Amino acid sequence: MSSISGAERTPLTPAQSISVSAVLEARMQLGQKSLSFEFFPPREGSEESLWRTFDSIMQLNTDFVSVTYGAGGSSQDKSLAVLEHMAGQVLTVGHLTCVGASRASTAIAVKNFEDVGVKSILALRGDSPKDQPNALSQGELKTALDVVDLVHELTSLEVGVAAFPEGHPESPDLFHDSKVLNLKQAAGATYAITQLFFGAGHYTRMVDLAAQAGATMPIIPGLMPVSNAKQLLRMASMSGAAVPDFLAEKLSSADEATARKIGMDFTIQLGRDLLDQGAPGLHIFTLNKADAALELATGVGLV
Repeated sequence: MSSISGAERTPLTPAQSISVSAVLEARMQLGQKSLSFEFFPPREGSEESLWRTFDSIMQLNTDFVSVTYGAGGSSQDKSLAVLEHMAGQVLTVGHLTCVGASRASTAIAVKNFEDVGVKSILALRGDSPKDQPNALSQGELKTALDVVDLVHELTSLEVGVAAFPEGHPESPDLFHDSKVLNLKQAAGATYAITQLFFGAGHYTRMVDLAAQAGATMPIIPGLMPVSNAKQLLRMASMSGAAVPDFLAEKLSSADEATARKIGMDFTIQLGRDLLDQGAPGLHIFTLNKADAALELATGVGLV
């Protein structure tokens, strides 16, 4: 039996679950790994899938969840509704992007997060919407670091940030990313969650470089269950992550069922490797679908 099996992941007390940092510290003291999940506000008509998935992961001794932040008023309203529902049951992290935003609108968003019970904010820059390509240049806040500074100016909420194992698409090199991560830590960020990536070596190299730059906060790998080949390639293209050639080749020549098995086997092994190499836990991108997320959590030994 794995030393990090679900049976040995002790339910945490409310005091141990007050923040992501507290969760990670408690798990480390117990010799265990954290398990958490990401959701996004549901599209019209897909609410049932979201809540079915949420109910399923709540049976797994889940440490915390996060919810992405939609661009535009209606999407933001959906984000808040989802956050409020989840925050009443589990430690909940709200993603907060700043692209195209003013200080005033971001301050309102932070206040709304607090009002619905969010305990931690994942501070992100975000990308300009397709219909607003100049949004970043038009907003008052330009970087995730600006968001970290503003949140700490306004509130005592915990703040986390993104990390990029394969490098930020706009960064000149990985060490530059590490220096930025250290600046975010100095501004008050206490943990990071990675973007999508496909190799344990990318993660360990990033952690090593971050430490060299002075960033010692825990960095949680974000993993997406590879259960759909087309979806994987689309998500990888959007995030700038490189799908290994051997995996892309296997997936492209396989039928749907075989491709799912190949992809899930790959992701499960990646998760195991990350935990073996010192990752404090795993943050699973559910895409609001239960089966693959549960299969990944189980396969890596966290359930």
